[in-house]
Amino acid sequence: MSAAVLVTEALNKSFSAVTAARDVSVSVPNGAVWSLIGSNGAGKTTFVNMVTGYIKPDSGRILFNDDDITQLSPRQITRRGIRRSFQIPQLCAELSVLDNMLVSQSINRDQKPSPWRFGRASAPVEEAMLTLERFRIAEYRDRLMGELPAGVRKLLDIAMAIAGKPRVMLLDEPTSGVAAEEKFPLMDLVMEVLSASDVTVLFVEHDMDIVTRYSERVLAFYDGEIIANDAPDEVLSDEAVQRYVTGTAK
Repeated sequence: MSAAVLVTEALNKSFSAVTAARDVSVSVPNGAVWSLIGSNGAGKTTFVNMVTGYIKPDSGRILFNDDDITQLSPRQITRRGIRRSFQIPQLCAELSVLDNMLVSQSINRDQKPSPWRFGRASAPVEEAMLTLERFRIAEYRDRLMGELPAGVRKLLDIAMAIAGKPRVMLLDEPTSGVAAEEKFPLMDLVMEVLSASDVTVLFVEHDMDIVTRYSERVLAFYDGEIIANDAPDEVLSDEAVQRYVTGTAK
């Protein structure tokens, strides 16, 4: 890993009387794989939404490759190379798997988001199919969203986010809604693809088995603050984390 690719400096955000982020400062090295943990309302999603431009901090800065992106729109941030997936996959139900990929590629490249302007032997289609093959869901290319298993919908959402070679990927609970026996195979595949893509990864996760297996470092959130920032074993043995996050304090 090298110099920081993503830096947040003293981010603060309140919604009326609720403080969702309080002095949140992190420096994420290029190539890192970090996880974000915390109970519902702890500040994880607020952090992700600020980094991706969906909400603006009340104060503080967000730097991406040393450029201030704090006031950029979500689409501007996406096109700079920061992408995200969602806890509930954001897919167009009326389009096939392949056409969802084509729309995502177009949006990520500031093109008119219409899959029908591409011939089926075109370079965009070939690129989309290559991504689907990497995520092992190419067989579903012509299927609509209602016909897809939950795990395939998750993989498609992440595949759509990675279109266009991002530098940073934020995954929001990538294994939620997936059967217990599928969570490790799914995460193995996701991390295999992302590792080969040379992308920095931050993922929100409630499953501590996933956290300890896949992350190099853990940010633990509570009441809008980061209460621990260290290797997984150190964070999960922290007294405050056990009390406020994992509920394992004795």
